[in-house]
Amino acid sequence: MPVSDGVISTLIDLKRVSEEGLVAQLTSQLRGLIVAGRVGKGRALPSSRRLAKDLGVSRNTVTYAFEQLAAEGYLAASHGRRPVVTVDGGERIEGAGAVASRARSSRPRLSPWASKLKQTDWPMSYQASLKPLRPGHGDAREFPNEIWARCLRRGAVRAARRELGPVNRTRLREALAHYLATSRGVRATTDQILILPSAQAALTLIAAVLITPGDDVWVEDPGYPGAAAAFRASGARVTGMKLDEQGMQRMPGMAAPKLIFMTPSHQHPTGRLMSLARRTEFLGSSRPGKTWIVEDDYDGEFHYDSRPVPSLQGLDAHGRVFYVGTFSKAMTSDIRLGYLVVPPALVSTLEIAQRHIGLIASSHVQEALAEFIADGHFLAHLRRVRRLYHARRDHLVEGLERHLGEVLTAEIPSGGIQLVARLKRGRADQAAVKRLVEAGVETRALSSLALGRPRDHGLLLGFAAWRENEISAALRTMASCF
Repeated sequence: MPVSDGVISTLIDLKRVSEEGLVAQLTSQLRGLIVAGRVGKGRALPSSRRLAKDLGVSRNTVTYAFEQLAAEGYLAASHGRRPVVTVDGGERIEGAGAVASRARSSRPRLSPWASKLKQTDWPMSYQASLKPLRPGHGDAREFPNEIWARCLRRGAVRAARRELGPVNRTRLREALAHYLATSRGVRATTDQILILPSAQAALTLIAAVLITPGDDVWVEDPGYPGAAAAFRASGARVTGMKLDEQGMQRMPGMAAPKLIFMTPSHQHPTGRLMSLARRTEFLGSSRPGKTWIVEDDYDGEFHYDSRPVPSLQGLDAHGRVFYVGTFSKAMTSDIRLGYLVVPPALVSTLEIAQRHIGLIASSHVQEALAEFIADGHFLAHLRRVRRLYHARRDHLVEGLERHLGEVLTAEIPSGGIQLVARLKRGRADQAAVKRLVEAGVETRALSSLALGRPRDHGLLLGFAAWRENEISAALRTMASCF
C-alpha cells in the first residue's frame, strides 16, 4: 500500500554498524520501497533536509542516495525541488534511465531444446534425505572411505603434475577397458572409453550427436525416464516398447528406428534379464550405421543367482552399440563419474562433442579411481557388497511375503539393487506411494515410469542401501499403511 511522507522514514532501518555504508543502505531501501509500489510513480519524496532529520543522518547521506537513484532512473531530481518517483511499482531499471517491465505475462523466448525441458522432465516424489526403501542406491556406509580418501589425495597430486593431460585420463581408461572386458565381456580399446560426470551425461551426449528432430527412438515402457527425457529434448519421436518376461520386445512390422535404448542386464525397473536369443534378435534387426543401440548397464556389477549374461556390446560385430555405465551404484552416489564406450566410427566426433558441451569429469577423481581399481580395492568392495545386497534382497522378499503377502507380489530379480512389488488389488500405486512417503518409507510408483498410459501398477523398492533391521522396520510401517 502507498505510504504518506511521515511514514517513509519509519520504513527505513539503517544499521550504524554494518559492512554496508549508510548511503548504500538508504539507496537500497528507498529503491525497494519504489519497486514494491509503496511510493508510487509521480510521488515526491520528502526533502533531503527532512528525511535526514527523521533518520538521524547527515543531509549529504540522503543527497547522495537521491543522486544514485536519479542516475539509475528511479527518481527525477532538480535543484530546489523534492525528487519525484519516475517508475511504477513492479518495474525495475536495467540501466541508467532505461525501464524494463516485469509484467508476469512476459516470458523469455527459449530455444527449441529448452522449450522441451519441462515437457521431458520426470517428476520425483523423493524427499531430500535418504529414507528406506528408496530405490536406486547402494549403501554408502559400506564404502571403504579411508582407502578412497588416500586414493583421492594421491590422485590430486598426480593430476596436478599432468595439468595439461587428456580430458579422459589414460590410466582410468586402461583400468576400465580391462575390468569391462573381464567382468562384462565388453570389447573396447582405451580410446573408445569416455569418462563423464554421470550416465545421464552420456545419454545427453549421444542425443546431441545423433538425434535430428523427428528421428524415431525406441525405449522400454516402463523404463528409465531420463532416457526418454534426453532424447525427447533433442526432438526425437520416442516410442515406448512393451515388455515381456525377457524385457523389451521388438514389435513385428515396425521399421527400425534411429536409436534403441535398453537396459538388458537388469531391466529398469523390473529387473528382468534379456536372454541371449532376444539380444541377438535386436542386433540382427538393427541396420549397421543407421540404427544405433544404447545399452545402459546401470547396476550390472550385481548378479546373485546366476552367471551374468555377456553385454550386448560384446556381441556386436558391426560397431553399432554404445555401452553406458556408472560408478554411483557400485561405489557412492556422490562420486559423479560415469563412462561411455563409443562405437569406433564415432570416437573422434564424440570426443569433440564432449569438450564442446563441457561434459568433463574431475581429473583428480579420475586418477584416484584408476588407482582404486588397479590396486584391487574396487573388486574387493564389489565382492563384499554383493554378498550383503544378495542377503538384503532375500530378506526383503521374505518380509514382503510375511507382512504384505495379501497386498503385494514381489518379483525377484536375479541381481540389481531394487525390485518391483505388484499390487494385487486396485491400481492406485501413486496414492500408496504418497501414504508411504508420509509415513517415512520412500518407494516409487511403477505407473510413474510409464511412457504413455500405465499398464503396470506396483511399488519399486530399494534393498541395497538398507540393513536388514531397517528393512524389517520399513516393512512394518508399510503394513500399517495398507
